[in-house]
Amino acid sequence: MLAIRDNLAQCFSALRAHKLRASLTMLGLTMGVATLITVMTIVQGANVYVEQKIANLGTNVFQIARTPFAVTDFNIIIKALKYKKIEFDDMRAVAEGCPACEEVGATASGTVRARYGNNEVTDVNFYGQTASMADIDTRTVEFGRYFTPSEVEHRANVCLIGDTLVQRLFLGVDPVGRMIRTANDEFMVVGIMEKIGSVLGQDQDNFVIVPLPVFLRVQGAHTSLTINVKTAEGNFEKAQDQADLVLRARRHLSGKMEDDFFIGTKESYMALWRSISSAFFAVFIMVSAISVVIGGIVIMNVMLVSVTLRRREIGVRRAVGATQSDILRQFMAESFMQCIAGGLAGISMGFLVALALRTYTPFPASVQTWVAILGVVLSSGVGLFFGIYPAMRASRLDPVVALRSD
Repeated sequence: MLAIRDNLAQCFSALRAHKLRASLTMLGLTMGVATLITVMTIVQGANVYVEQKIANLGTNVFQIARTPFAVTDFNIIIKALKYKKIEFDDMRAVAEGCPACEEVGATASGTVRARYGNNEVTDVNFYGQTASMADIDTRTVEFGRYFTPSEVEHRANVCLIGDTLVQRLFLGVDPVGRMIRTANDEFMVVGIMEKIGSVLGQDQDNFVIVPLPVFLRVQGAHTSLTINVKTAEGNFEKAQDQADLVLRARRHLSGKMEDDFFIGTKESYMALWRSISSAFFAVFIMVSAISVVIGGIVIMNVMLVSVTLRRREIGVRRAVGATQSDILRQFMAESFMQCIAGGLAGISMGFLVALALRTYTPFPASVQTWVAILGVVLSSGVGLFFGIYPAMRASRLDPVVALRSD
């Protein structure tokens, strides 16, 4: 029985003697592992991206609205549009009747055009907010300030804008203190919100925020509001129950009557994302796994050819005392080493592709250590599994027949 060091030396010697064949053997697995690593990094990156960008409510914030926040059934939305609107008085009632609620605010949204001088931007998101949203919203004011409760109460024409309007309307000019025209009204810019960027291709910085009473005056008081609630640590579930009871009482819902409003949390957005993406990503990963299996089949076929071409070598080794176990271990070791090398090359290639995607495109990719470990384990498993049959064929060759082969 050969020592492990001698067995490895035999393997390296055989691989060096047939560099092209070894390279072709590794190539199939390299491409398969690279594909799988790339897909896994994109999947992980997309999940992190959604969690940071879309579900940006915060773990202690929930919303209440007339229509659902995260649902794939359009019939539910149509049904919800018939529900009673959520109004300013509902927000006040929640603020007064929810001791577990730390901050309560309200928002509403529409679409307008924004103009400054000769520059105009269309399809601008027009938001109305209460002053308390400064403490509830996860976004922060980068320059200037938020509007005050007094400005909200007196319906002052002040606003905050996003980075897109800064770049397209006020390029080279400080917007704070200047007047911007939206929805046939002029508003003084008092603050600029931090830049968010695009979320799945949608610009999140193309907006104007005004005091909610001003929004209702411009857009009409018929608009349904979204109530935003920030809770103290440990009171999240309790605050939701209290807010639910307040609104059910105001809407005269009793007994087993279902709510005619919806509560949305960060988890509800993530649940929707997972339901949409799980099938898509499962197909992606399955196709990548098939690539790895095909790489393993290529390894097995090349090694079977190698066994045929190296029959005389096997016969000579058996003649000088090598056992079947020695031959089996040598070919298994060769398969394993080629798969490890191909797997490491595939992991490196996959991570480079992921880094290139993250650097040069808006598509997210998250490079994580456990993905690399998975690649090593997978390539090792493929090497062992698909190397068994060729190694057994080599070990079972009759030494006399092998020596007679050309």
